[in-house]
Amino acid sequence: MGVEIGIDSIWIKMPECPALWVGKFTGQSQTPIFLIEGGLDIKRLLIFLIVLISVATSAVSYTAAGAKCDLPIPELFKRASPSVVFISAVTIDPFRVTNRVGSSIGSGFIVSEEGLVLTNSHVVFGSRALNVTLDNGATAPAQLLGADPILDIAVLRTPGLPKGYPIAKLGDSDAVKVGEEVVAIGNPLGLEQTITRGIISGINRILPSSPMSMTVPLIQTDTAINPGNSGGPLLNLCGEVIGINTATLMGVQNIGFAIPINIAKQVVPQLVKHGRVIRPWLGTAGKLVSKELGGIFTIPIVVDGFLVETVEPGSPAEKAGIQGGVLPIRIAGEEFLLGGDIITAANGLPLNDHEKYTKFVQSLKVGDKVRLNLYREGKIRVVEFHVVERPILPGDLTPCDQRVLSPMVYHGIFPRLKK
Repeated sequence: MGVEIGIDSIWIKMPECPALWVGKFTGQSQTPIFLIEGGLDIKRLLIFLIVLISVATSAVSYTAAGAKCDLPIPELFKRASPSVVFISAVTIDPFRVTNRVGSSIGSGFIVSEEGLVLTNSHVVFGSRALNVTLDNGATAPAQLLGADPILDIAVLRTPGLPKGYPIAKLGDSDAVKVGEEVVAIGNPLGLEQTITRGIISGINRILPSSPMSMTVPLIQTDTAINPGNSGGPLLNLCGEVIGINTATLMGVQNIGFAIPINIAKQVVPQLVKHGRVIRPWLGTAGKLVSKELGGIFTIPIVVDGFLVETVEPGSPAEKAGIQGGVLPIRIAGEEFLLGGDIITAANGLPLNDHEKYTKFVQSLKVGDKVRLNLYREGKIRVVEFHVVERPILPGDLTPCDQRVLSPMVYHGIFPRLKK
């Protein structure tokens, strides 16, 4: 049997059969076409069909993998922009005497025919009223279905979406490549339906000195994004959403970040069903250390394990008596808070390397019973407790004026800048 692969077709030849069998698969039609001449038996026919289906499947993958995203920017904007929405939110600060009512604006994009809209949590979380304006100018109240400040993702529902209204096409953020061209569409500074262009500058970025709410591997881009772009889509040149614009670095230019769309895909069902992402909560923060580190720098670390630097108030760890550090030191630019417990094992698993620690953390579920071995003042002690659901903590909610990228915030009525 011979196989010939062309640019847009695949030919299969089986000269050993009573007659020449030829199968052709074209990527355009995605319909196998074959001609059989002469005598044949059922066994050989089945073999042929199995081979043909296998190769045809490979051809689909081959064609998809070889497809190049190169939509002209005007055409891409024409296709994608109708799914991008203008979000306005009203907030009330009960702790202020004056200027208690504020308005903010951001961006989002429609992801279902039922009117589900994806955006950033920091655009809508805690709002008293939400409105969504479509590309056609229609404005309607929106309902917040769920929000997660840690991942900075929220889902809204806007009723009365016209039948057949365009929805965003979600891509695969795991497939993005550094250097790939991208565009952002949103409402920066209230300028509706603004498109900007750039490239993927990096992937798997963790922002330095960031709160818990930003410890997510982000996509870095030099595409211009500004306050008001929050929650809008970052798209490849196929017009597919690969990220949700969320942050920039203060004081620099052309460094922006987007939440990978694959992360959003994973949590949207929870946000719609429960209104939140359910996470297990231990209540400790710190870093893995080794006794070799203690020997090199003459610091009080004599075992391998997870050094507890801080314990969150009200957490299971605090109730179990786990202690955090009190002595700050800096080694090679990295800060350590010494004096806290060192967790040497969890549920019988030694925590002496990052892989084992990650395995333990990822295995936790709400309601699980946890048994920890703690090293403190030369002795090993054991604590047990049940894992509870993690609540929203103060560090998850960064005030808008302290975020590196925020929705546009006004006191009173916000301006509308038409496209």
